[in-house]
Amino acid sequence: MSAGTVFGVGLGPGDPDLMSVRADRLLRNARHVAFFRKAGRTGQARKIVNGMIPDGAVEFAMEYPVTTEIPVTDPRYNQALSAFYIDCTAHLKTLTARGEDVVVLCEGDPFFYGSFMHLYERLRGDTRVEIVPAITGMSGAWTATGDPITWGDDVLTVLMGTLPLDVLTARMTGTDALVVMKIGRNFDKVKQALQTTGLYDRAWLVEYAQMPQQTVTRLSEAGDRVTPYFSIILVHGRGRRP
Repeated sequence: MSAGTVFGVGLGPGDPDLMSVRADRLLRNARHVAFFRKAGRTGQARKIVNGMIPDGAVEFAMEYPVTTEIPVTDPRYNQALSAFYIDCTAHLKTLTARGEDVVVLCEGDPFFYGSFMHLYERLRGDTRVEIVPAITGMSGAWTATGDPITWGDDVLTVLMGTLPLDVLTARMTGTDALVVMKIGRNFDKVKQALQTTGLYDRAWLVEYAQMPQQTVTRLSEAGDRVTPYFSIILVHGRGRRP
């Protein structure tokens, strides 16, 4: 095992006040801080912790070689990302081999649809890795609506907007409560699936949950605008209650 430790630190949905005490403590004492971002951007994770990283800490920005430029079904997509994660892992291993600890910033929870998981799979086994769990983005989103997402025996389904239309429709059919993530350019497709399954009029659109620019809108009133990546569509359950 390496002498140093990589900490996958969940930052929660976007508000620094919703970070855990442990996440805050690790970050404020960090000597090395790594985070993902798109080339040319600050990175959402880095924005969340602005002002919290100690002076003198070394920052390592892991810049994605590709995001939405080519389809995820294109073999080049996985090839580019695989090489990227290998390079990032090598850098982290170099630091931990010298006895350094590294805090890797993770939006939401590190083990819930996050990029850190791809590093974790390459690190585990010969590198010390500790996970600091956090509030998920979807929890922050349904809290923003002011209504519980599930009641009693409700079944909650979580879907990615990147799925094909027929898969989205099939998965939505029969569920009690619903979360759809990764909306972005899949907005029209997700709306079509919701209309087909009769869930459209119950759906809410939450953009930038728990961030300063948060908006909460009934999907039927949202218009046809293209939503940002940080958008979640919700359908609340109506299950058993006393």
